[in-house]
Amino acid sequence: MDLGLKDRVYVVTGATRGLGNATARELVADGAKVVLTGRDEGRVAAAAAELGPNAVGVAVDNAEPGAAARLTAAARDAFGGFDGVLVSVGGPPPGFVADNTDEQWLAAFESVFLGAVRLARAAAAELDAGGVIGFVLSGSVHEPIPGLTISNGLRPGLAGFAKSLADELGPRGIRVVGLLPARIDTDRVRELDALSADPEATRTANESRIPLRRYGAPEEFGRAAAFLLSPAASYLTGIMLPVDGGMRHGF
Repeated sequence: MDLGLKDRVYVVTGATRGLGNATARELVADGAKVVLTGRDEGRVAAAAAELGPNAVGVAVDNAEPGAAARLTAAARDAFGGFDGVLVSVGGPPPGFVADNTDEQWLAAFESVFLGAVRLARAAAAELDAGGVIGFVLSGSVHEPIPGLTISNGLRPGLAGFAKSLADELGPRGIRVVGLLPARIDTDRVRELDALSADPEATRTANESRIPLRRYGAPEEFGRAAAFLLSPAASYLTGIMLPVDGGMRHGF
């Protein structure tokens, strides 16, 4: 199936590793061009170099007020514009209600929530019909995840923002989509498993709750994201796609 990605341009944040990187790889593999971001300049340069001439790296923190303007300008300078964005941000620190400080909540709000709103707002001002704005969220949008209190508080709110944005931008032909990963085998998930006394037992227990009985591979998530961002998904907007191996049993 041709996704129609050839020569389309996407801004993908948090793309030096994990789900953002997996998505950037799939986009480039299908012929798209990518502006990828991360906070570490060395990692950004290495990730862009690995993807080749159709990738440009920009070292920026999503929490910076000027990040959105920098990224849209980078896309214009490198490729003449852009056709979509995917906002992927590393998860907030784990912890329960009593563990997380005000400073952690504020830092996560700036990065996970407000940074995403700013980039979506900047993209909406420049995209034409056929453009797309995507958000990497979490299964916590539907059900809280124990030990991830900050994420449980912020991700559902961002999903609500995405749904509102889909209604506002739909008449202009701009789509808004979200992805809800669960146990994808990334550094982040392995770090969370490692917080338990027995990481292997934790993983085995988690896999037993997944109908497919395994964690997802990052490239499986990347392919799902690339499809949602592509013209092949041109009549899909306002949706939240679970990428979770069947963990969510509701509709």
